[in-house]
Amino acid sequence: MALRHVHYEAAFEDFLRSRGWPYVPVEEHRRAIFSGARVKSFDFLVYPPGKKAWLVDVKGRKFPYEHSGGKRYWENWINREDLDGLSMWSEVFGNEFEPVFVFAYWLLGTRSVPTAPIHPFRGESYVFLKIPIEIYANQARQRSPKWDTLDLSSAVFKAHAAPVEPV
Repeated sequence: MALRHVHYEAAFEDFLRSRGWPYVPVEEHRRAIFSGARVKSFDFLVYPPGKKAWLVDVKGRKFPYEHSGGKRYWENWINREDLDGLSMWSEVFGNEFEPVFVFAYWLLGTRSVPTAPIHPFRGESYVFLKIPIEIYANQARQRSPKWDTLDLSSAVFKAHAAPVEPV
């Protein structure tokens, strides 16, 4: 297992290893250059059994996320750069790979826990939900113009996100 400083990515890699799924971690500190522009890397190539291979960009979120106004569930925001980068990589790899965002939820409570296998890692619990980028791109709304972030409504996200491994 590669040394990963982001616990969400480390937990997802541990999840893949525990299932025996072949995968390739991508060097996260380097960016490729396409047409003179730097492109954000994805995190893993994953080869789930019996399915098309995935280009995975892991997005770590707390579940629930606490802020000054209370608790939020189903946080699924991304930077526009995430969507653009994964879209470009999808063109490079072609139709043999499915580009997906995997939301790694660090479970901090029990209310409205996502229905997916809970994965223990380093004394914490995680759940992994995936959503194809074409659904995300078609349904996304701007969350913050200042930070150039996008998200999906909770209803849309819950309707289209699926467990990385079904229960």
